[in-house]
Amino acid sequence: MTSLAADPGVVKIDGRRQRSQRTRLSIITAYLELLRRSGVMPTAAQIAAEAGCSSRSIFERFTDLDALSLATADYAIAQGQAEAVARDIDGDRAARIRSHVETRALACEKWLPLWRVITRQEQIADLKMRVVLVRLANVERMKLMYAPEFATLPEAPRDQLLIALAALTSFESWDQMRNCHGQSPDAAQAVWRSAIDRMLPLAE
Repeated sequence: MTSLAADPGVVKIDGRRQRSQRTRLSIITAYLELLRRSGVMPTAAQIAAEAGCSSRSIFERFTDLDALSLATADYAIAQGQAEAVARDIDGDRAARIRSHVETRALACEKWLPLWRVITRQEQIADLKMRVVLVRLANVERMKLMYAPEFATLPEAPRDQLLIALAALTSFESWDQMRNCHGQSPDAAQAVWRSAIDRMLPLAE
Protein backbone atom coordinates (compact mmCIF):
# COMPACT_ATOMS: atom_id res chain seq x y z
CA MET A 1 0.00 0.00 0.00
CA THR A 2 1.40 3.41 -1.00
CA SER A 3 1.56 5.96 1.83
CA LEU A 4 0.35 9.49 1.31
CA ALA A 5 3.86 10.79 1.93
CA ALA A 6 5.13 8.74 -0.99
CA ASP A 7 2.24 9.56 -3.31
CA PRO A 8 3.57 11.79 -6.15
CA GLY A 9 0.16 13.40 -6.50
CA VAL A 10 0.11 14.53 -2.88
CA VAL A 11 3.68 15.84 -3.12
CA LYS A 12 2.80 17.74 -6.30
CA ILE A 13 -0.27 19.33 -4.70
CA ASP A 14 1.65 20.27 -1.54
CA GLY A 15 4.45 21.80 -3.61
CA ARG A 16 1.98 23.83 -5.63
CA ARG A 17 0.28 25.05 -2.45
CA GLN A 18 3.61 26.07 -0.94
CA ARG A 19 4.57 28.01 -4.07
CA SER A 20 1.19 29.72 -4.05
CA GLN A 21 1.65 30.69 -0.39
CA ARG A 22 5.13 32.04 -1.11
CA THR A 23 3.74 34.11 -3.98
CA ARG A 24 0.93 35.38 -1.73
CA LEU A 25 3.44 36.45 0.92
CA SER A 26 5.68 38.11 -1.68
CA ILE A 27 2.67 40.12 -2.89
CA ILE A 28 1.85 41.27 0.65
CA THR A 29 5.46 42.23 1.42
CA ALA A 30 5.77 44.01 -1.93
CA TYR A 31 2.61 45.98 -1.11
CA LEU A 32 4.06 46.97 2.26
CA GLU A 33 7.41 47.98 0.79
CA LEU A 34 5.74 50.20 -1.81
CA LEU A 35 3.62 51.81 0.90
CA ARG A 36 6.72 52.57 2.95
CA ARG A 37 8.42 54.19 -0.02
CA SER A 38 5.58 56.31 -1.36
CA GLY A 39 2.96 56.53 1.39
CA VAL A 40 0.17 55.97 -1.13
CA MET A 41 -1.68 52.83 -2.14
CA PRO A 42 0.18 51.23 -5.07
CA THR A 43 -1.42 49.91 -8.23
CA ALA A 44 -1.66 46.22 -9.07
CA ALA A 45 0.99 46.68 -11.77
CA GLN A 46 3.40 48.27 -9.29
CA ILE A 47 2.82 45.49 -6.75
CA ALA A 48 3.33 42.81 -9.40
CA ALA A 49 6.60 44.39 -10.55
CA GLU A 50 7.88 44.64 -6.98
CA ALA A 51 6.83 41.06 -6.17
CA GLY A 52 8.24 39.66 -9.40
CA CYS A 53 4.94 38.20 -10.54
CA SER A 54 2.13 39.08 -12.92
CA SER A 55 -0.93 41.19 -12.10
CA ARG A 56 -2.93 38.07 -12.85
CA SER A 57 -1.14 36.29 -9.99
CA ILE A 58 -2.36 38.99 -7.61
CA PHE A 59 -5.99 38.59 -8.60
CA GLU A 60 -5.75 34.82 -8.49
CA ARG A 61 -5.06 35.18 -4.76
CA PHE A 62 -7.02 38.33 -3.89
CA THR A 63 -10.39 39.29 -5.35
CA ASP A 64 -9.36 42.97 -5.50
CA LEU A 65 -6.99 45.45 -3.87
CA ASP A 66 -9.37 45.88 -0.93
CA ALA A 67 -8.98 42.17 -0.21
CA LEU A 68 -5.21 42.58 -0.47
CA SER A 69 -5.39 45.47 2.03
CA LEU A 70 -7.36 43.25 4.42
CA ALA A 71 -4.89 40.37 4.09
CA THR A 72 -2.01 42.78 4.60
CA ALA A 73 -3.68 44.21 7.70
CA ASP A 74 -4.01 40.70 9.14
CA TYR A 75 -0.36 39.99 8.34
CA ALA A 76 0.72 43.27 9.98
CA ILE A 77 -1.41 42.66 13.07
CA ALA A 78 0.14 39.21 13.53
CA GLN A 79 3.64 40.61 13.03
CA GLY A 80 2.94 43.54 15.31
CA GLN A 81 1.65 41.31 18.12
CA ALA A 82 4.74 39.12 17.86
CA GLU A 83 7.02 42.18 18.02
CA ALA A 84 5.14 43.97 20.80
CA VAL A 85 5.58 41.49 23.63
CA ALA A 86 5.25 43.37 26.92
CA ARG A 87 8.63 43.76 28.60
CA ASP A 88 9.66 45.10 32.03
CA ILE A 89 6.14 44.76 33.42
CA ASP A 90 7.64 44.25 36.88
CA GLY A 91 10.09 47.11 36.51
CA ASP A 92 9.91 50.48 38.23
CA ARG A 93 7.75 53.25 36.81
CA ALA A 94 10.47 54.74 34.59
CA ALA A 95 11.45 51.33 33.18
CA ARG A 96 7.84 50.45 32.37
CA ILE A 97 7.19 53.78 30.67
CA ARG A 98 10.39 53.53 28.64
CA SER A 99 9.64 49.95 27.61
CA HIS A 100 6.06 50.68 26.58
CA VAL A 101 6.99 53.82 24.66
CA GLU A 102 9.87 52.15 22.85
CA THR A 103 7.70 49.20 21.77
CA ARG A 104 4.83 51.44 20.72
CA ALA A 105 7.09 53.84 18.82
CA LEU A 106 8.74 51.03 16.87
CA ALA A 107 5.31 49.73 15.86
CA CYS A 108 4.12 53.18 14.79
CA GLU A 109 7.27 53.87 12.81
CA LYS A 110 7.08 50.53 11.01
CA TRP A 111 3.35 50.27 10.31
CA LEU A 112 2.26 53.91 9.92
CA PRO A 113 2.13 53.81 6.08
CA LEU A 114 -0.23 50.81 6.17
CA TRP A 115 -2.26 52.40 8.98
CA ARG A 116 -2.90 55.47 6.84
CA VAL A 117 -4.24 53.30 4.02
CA ILE A 118 -6.52 51.07 6.08
CA THR A 119 -7.99 53.97 8.08
CA ARG A 120 -8.89 55.67 4.81
CA GLN A 121 -10.80 52.51 3.89
CA GLU A 122 -12.83 52.18 7.09
CA GLN A 123 -16.00 51.98 4.99
CA ILE A 124 -14.93 48.35 4.51
CA ALA A 125 -16.41 46.66 7.57
CA ASP A 126 -13.66 44.06 7.98
CA LEU A 127 -10.94 46.72 7.85
CA LYS A 128 -12.82 48.90 10.33
CA MET A 129 -12.92 45.93 12.70
CA ARG A 130 -9.14 45.50 12.36
CA VAL A 131 -8.60 49.16 13.20
CA VAL A 132 -10.69 48.77 16.35
CA LEU A 133 -8.81 45.61 17.37
CA VAL A 134 -5.43 47.32 16.99
CA ARG A 135 -6.57 50.26 19.10
CA LEU A 136 -7.97 47.96 21.80
CA ALA A 137 -4.72 45.97 21.86
CA ASN A 138 -2.86 49.18 22.72
CA VAL A 139 -5.28 49.80 25.59
CA GLU A 140 -4.87 46.27 26.93
CA ARG A 141 -1.09 46.58 26.82
CA MET A 142 -1.25 49.82 28.82
CA LYS A 143 -3.47 48.15 31.44
CA LEU A 144 -0.70 45.58 31.87
CA MET A 145 2.23 48.01 31.79
CA TYR A 146 0.69 50.54 34.20
CA ALA A 147 -1.26 48.22 36.48
CA PRO A 148 0.23 49.66 39.71
CA GLU A 149 -0.87 53.19 38.76
CA PHE A 150 -4.31 52.19 37.49
CA ALA A 151 -4.92 50.22 40.69
CA THR A 152 -5.09 53.52 42.60
CA LEU A 153 -8.03 54.82 40.54
CA PRO A 154 -11.77 54.15 40.63
CA GLU A 155 -13.21 52.65 37.47
CA ALA A 156 -14.52 55.80 35.79
CA PRO A 157 -11.35 57.93 36.17
CA ARG A 158 -9.24 54.94 35.16
CA ASP A 159 -11.24 54.47 31.96
CA GLN A 160 -10.99 58.18 31.16
CA LEU A 161 -7.23 58.07 31.65
CA LEU A 162 -6.94 55.03 29.39
CA ILE A 163 -8.83 56.86 26.64
CA ALA A 164 -6.48 59.84 26.97
CA LEU A 165 -3.37 57.64 26.94
CA ALA A 166 -4.67 55.72 23.92
CA ALA A 167 -5.09 58.97 22.03
CA LEU A 168 -1.64 60.14 23.14
CA THR A 169 0.08 56.96 21.92
CA SER A 170 -1.93 56.51 18.73
CA PHE A 171 -0.58 56.18 15.20
CA GLU A 172 -2.11 59.58 14.49
CA SER A 173 -0.16 61.15 17.36
CA TRP A 174 3.07 59.59 16.12
CA ASP A 175 2.33 60.85 12.60
CA GLN A 176 1.88 64.41 13.87
CA MET A 177 5.08 64.39 15.88
CA ARG A 178 7.18 62.85 13.09
CA ASN A 179 5.69 64.44 9.98
CA CYS A 180 4.05 67.67 11.16
CA HIS A 181 6.42 68.75 13.92
CA GLY A 182 9.58 67.19 12.48
CA GLN A 183 10.51 65.28 15.63
CA SER A 184 13.13 62.55 15.38
CA PRO A 185 12.10 59.10 16.67
CA ASP A 186 14.10 59.67 19.86
CA ALA A 187 12.61 63.12 20.43
CA ALA A 188 9.09 61.84 19.80
CA GLN A 189 9.60 59.04 22.30
CA ALA A 190 10.80 61.58 24.85
CA VAL A 191 7.57 63.55 24.36
CA TRP A 192 5.50 60.44 25.01
CA ARG A 193 7.52 59.41 28.07
CA SER A 194 7.21 62.83 29.65
CA ALA A 195 3.48 63.11 28.95
CA ILE A 196 2.70 59.60 30.23
CA ASP A 197 4.68 60.20 33.42
CA ARG A 198 2.72 63.41 34.08
CA MET A 199 -0.64 61.78 33.35
CA LEU A 200 -0.22 58.64 35.44
CA PRO A 201 -1.06 58.84 39.15
CA LEU A 202 1.48 57.74 41.74
CA ALA A 203 1.37 54.04 42.56
CA GLU A 204 0.66 53.09 46.15
